[in-house]
Amino acid sequence: MPESLVVGTVRQAIEVAIMVSLPMLVAGLIAGVLVSIFQTVTSIQDNVLAFIPRAAAIFAVFALTFPWILRVVTGFSRDLIFRLPEFIR
Repeated sequence: MPESLVVGTVRQAIEVAIMVSLPMLVAGLIAGVLVSIFQTVTSIQDNVLAFIPRAAAIFAVFALTFPWILRVVTGFSRDLIFRLPEFIR
């Protein structure tokens, strides 16, 4: 099996992982920054107040983007299975 095939497949897997996780990470980042600003302005320092909005934002974005995530991961898996004979050589 050529090294370029392995490197290309690993690169593609990393790209898919980043592309799939990026919307949730951005939602968590935005929610965290907004909660931090709110906590700074009101002088409320509560760990639950910092965690729950962030978790809710991540879950909401996950629920909204799940069909797209499923299509991307399924497409990558299908391409990987179709290219399986190339890996065996």
